[in-house]
Amino acid sequence: MKFDYIIVGAGSAGCVLANRLSEDSPNNVLLLEAGSENSALSLKIPAAVLSNLNSTKHNWAFRGEPEPELNGRQIQHDRGKTLGGSSSINGMLFIRGHALDFEGWRQSGCEGWGYAEVLPYFKRAETYSGGADEFRGGNGPVQVHRSAPENPLNLAFIKAGEEAGYPVTEDICGFCQEGFGVLDSSVFKGERWSTARAYLDPVRDRGNLKILTQTHVLGLILEGSEVKGVKYKDRKGKTVSVIVQREVILSAGAVGSPHLLMLSGIGPENHLEAMGISTVINLPGVGQNLNEHPDFVLKYKCTKPVSLWPKTKPFAKMVEGIRWLLTRKGICASNHFETVACVRSGSGVEYPDLQLTISPIAMDDLTWTPLQEHAFQIHVGLMRAHSRGQIELRSSDPEVPPRILVNYLKDKRDRELMRRGIRLVRELVEQPAFEELKGAEIFPGVGVQSDEELDLCLKTHTDTQWHLSSTARMGDKSDTGAVVDSVGKVYGISGLRIVDASIMPFVTNGNTNSPTIMIAEKLSDAILGRKPEDRIEVKFWRNKDFETLQR
Repeated sequence: MKFDYIIVGAGSAGCVLANRLSEDSPNNVLLLEAGSENSALSLKIPAAVLSNLNSTKHNWAFRGEPEPELNGRQIQHDRGKTLGGSSSINGMLFIRGHALDFEGWRQSGCEGWGYAEVLPYFKRAETYSGGADEFRGGNGPVQVHRSAPENPLNLAFIKAGEEAGYPVTEDICGFCQEGFGVLDSSVFKGERWSTARAYLDPVRDRGNLKILTQTHVLGLILEGSEVKGVKYKDRKGKTVSVIVQREVILSAGAVGSPHLLMLSGIGPENHLEAMGISTVINLPGVGQNLNEHPDFVLKYKCTKPVSLWPKTKPFAKMVEGIRWLLTRKGICASNHFETVACVRSGSGVEYPDLQLTISPIAMDDLTWTPLQEHAFQIHVGLMRAHSRGQIELRSSDPEVPPRILVNYLKDKRDRELMRRGIRLVRELVEQPAFEELKGAEIFPGVGVQSDEELDLCLKTHTDTQWHLSSTARMGDKSDTGAVVDSVGKVYGISGLRIVDASIMPFVTNGNTNSPTIMIAEKLSDAILGRKPEDRIEVKFWRNKDFETLQR
């Protein structure tokens, strides 16, 4: 079999590429996905997030290495294993990141990735329920829903932010990200709107697009430094070779793409040789520079019966499930993350580095079951961690998952920033807006105050926001840690490109699904040789007193 383009991985980026590359009818496109179809009902119900994450049917559920700064805990790294990839199992939060993230990409040697150059692709990807404007798109494949929060806890969260002196923003993906505001989600008419729904479903009948599921790619077929195709194991266990005429595109994500590179002899020479793999190209940056957003959760009793806890009881849960089946409405139609705060941790920080989100229900950290009382929780996410991890081979066997070591909190600056975030949340819930809602602090508890006490809690309870990225980062050719150039081509190899979150120079200031879709939209033009979308020059808000004020 021969194809013009072979796309490895039908996740958030792969689905975009399959759609865009097959728009040109002469292009013969093959899309390979290790997981199954995305037809399961649980993948459509927004509130079924935890059910999907607790199952391995559609989830790689990678087991991380013991984390040195987290008491040796092994964090589970959930990655989508179905059409749509992580967009089919994630929390559906749709955040672009801050404009200065992309200015930072450009300044780090990634030509063409400044904010004015990526904004057109963010707009091209979406249909925004709040309406199109200079920042938002109005006719793209991804349906982006702006909720109208009604729960008193969500309303109190925004009001408390205002009372504490933070800005209130009308659109965190628009003019002003900094401050408290409403979250967008990839939900449409009460259903999850994954990239499989947005990009694949409308084009499945194209004669030049072939989609194969339950196909585990084993490695690249190479002749010298030229990629000729891929080998995969089909659903019957048979090894199949398929030849490419133009390019193989890795869209297997921040774990899968560097894993396949190293299995194929592309990566750090010393590590490959230790694994018994002959080095084709020595690229030291493959698998390195792993970025992640650490997460810590504070829990509070709720003094009024306004949490979602009663609706999670068996009978009520069944009633809500039936309601969703009949109407696509009710609590099952929401991801229950409806408000957010993007704030700066202190003066001298130019743009937000902490993300705070409230959930109108509190969960047990180990079992993910609701606390059996009215309660709520607030997440502290560190958006620009200093610590870096790596992905390495565990074995030369393609079916053995790689080692994932994030190195959470290894850099002491990250611990300091997380402590600041915890204290900012504690200040927030003392505002008048929470006076009639907030009860006792369940966790960490009011007795935990000193740096040393908070650090102990961080070691035992810091977790992941599932935003692994930057393990095959873009950069200038002179940058020895760069893996791909500014159009995703792998250095030293012809016929090979990477298009997914692994090529981010550093992770964006927010959830990573939206920027991953943008990357694929932008690089689809580069692959097809099309003229880039026209730059959109817009002003965006920055606190002019950031050097001296925290808010």
